[in-house]
Amino acid sequence: MRARWIVVIALFAVGVIIAAALGVGAFLAAPASTEAGQNEPSSAADSGAPTEEDDDFGTVEVYTVNSDGTLDPEASGLTAEIWDTFIRVATLDVVSKVMTQYRVGDAPDSDTLAYVYQDDDPSRWILAANLATSENHNDLVATLVHEYAHILTLGQDEVTGDYSSCDTIVLDEGCADADSAILGFEEQFWAPYGDSAPALNNADADVAYDFYLAHEDDFVSDYAATNAVEDIAESFMTWVVEDDPTGTSVVAQKFAFFDAYPTLVAVRERIRAEFADDLGLSV
Repeated sequence: MRARWIVVIALFAVGVIIAAALGVGAFLAAPASTEAGQNEPSSAADSGAPTEEDDDFGTVEVYTVNSDGTLDPEASGLTAEIWDTFIRVATLDVVSKVMTQYRVGDAPDSDTLAYVYQDDDPSRWILAANLATSENHNDLVATLVHEYAHILTLGQDEVTGDYSSCDTIVLDEGCADADSAILGFEEQFWAPYGDSAPALNNADADVAYDFYLAHEDDFVSDYAATNAVEDIAESFMTWVVEDDPTGTSVVAQKFAFFDAYPTLVAVRERIRAEFADDLGLSV
């Protein structure tokens, strides 16, 4: 399954819960204006990158991620800015170890801002981004945090690729490990809904929205109601870019869930410190 984020409307000020729509993940992006001469997308013709056709973004430039995290060929403009922002989110060490490819399209008619998916080697990942919906920096940062959450929760140290003897939950990426965050999240927050909950592989936006309307207070966004995989990524993203809520709501419980995972807490603290000025965060 591709992890996509279609950015719906995201206002990232302290205390504002983010409204997001489809990733793993997808989001509806609000139109963003660009000052003349700044962040202008580079075309395939002048980048030197090979091109391929993509179901979401049409013709995309394909960049190889080198072992040091640099791109081949070298990127420029908004293409480079998105990649540099992703490095700031995930760190150069992680990017150089797990990313193999970066795909960039310019599709104004697509609502998708970015998505990640596993390469043929399930330990490696590919990031795809849409220049047409990436010019709002706050939306971009939040989207890339969402996509990084998929890598954190669906990587090979959390999910085993062998489906043959799975006794937990089966995901598109494999069998969730018994001590994985995604299994714990699914058992605590999704299993109680029983058969009324969308399936783990649900990608139907109408199904997600109907479920969201029935349980609106349980989710940080309507996109989070797509399935448990999108919910953990959306909830993680909101936990990172917003201050903690008070009370005992389901959303507050989801944030508290992450607090039990020291690795995720460390990621949150690092990202909040890295983007404190960008997003106006308190650290």
